[in-house]
Amino acid sequence: MKRSIGYTWRLREIMASQGVFTATELVPLLRERGIDLSASQVHRLVSGTPEGLSLQVLSALCDILACTPTDLVVTSAENAGVRRTGTEATGQAPVVAKLRPRPERILGEE
Repeated sequence: MKRSIGYTWRLREIMASQGVFTATELVPLLRERGIDLSASQVHRLVSGTPEGLSLQVLSALCDILACTPTDLVVTSAENAGVRRTGTEATGQAPVVAKLRPRPERILGEE
């Protein structure tokens, strides 16, 4: 069975709980830890959900905000729904059989 995985990025919530309310406040704190990101890069981290993130940046954020990676990234996994096709062997006639055209009689002019 296929699994659907996802995650929630909670940086903004954790920042607020620690009294850090803007991305610009985060830039010098990251620089103190050797992470040199522009204000726009930090803004994207705060306002969006990153697709990829270096472990150094994650570690620096955890150090700044006194949290763990599991506080910042909440993961989820669930069984994906199975897509049914019209030709599955379910013990019933396939849906395709119901869609076959019926022959029609064409009457000529008399």
